[in-house]
Amino acid sequence: QVRLVESGGGLVQAGGSLRLSCAASGSDISIYAMGWYRQPPGKQRELVAIINTGGSTNYADSVKGRFTVSWDNAPDTVILQMDSLKPEGTAVYFCNARTIWAGYWGQGTQVTVSS
Repeated sequence: QVRLVESGGGLVQAGGSLRLSCAASGSDISIYAMGWYRQPPGKQRELVAIINTGGSTNYADSVKGRFTVSWDNAPDTVILQMDSLKPEGTAVYFCNARTIWAGYWGQGTQVTVSS
């Protein structure tokens, strides 16, 4: 079982920046990738960015060049640096962790970008 704890959401003006963090814990969790999804109001959940243990990343086209996903120095902790935020980035952001057995979700953190 994997437990994910997210932090860093909040309210920011358009053009501003936010940094999200997600720490995974559990016994023998063997995570091979972690990342972020988001769910805007009234819409489906979508991929934002993901990184694997080899350092390979994948980004949604809408965030390329503005968001950066990376591993933190702490074990099994992933960071999402969000710059040049746009109002359409308003959503609940969910951390996701993948092991060889299952995928896990965090509780979500609200990001609101005002225009």
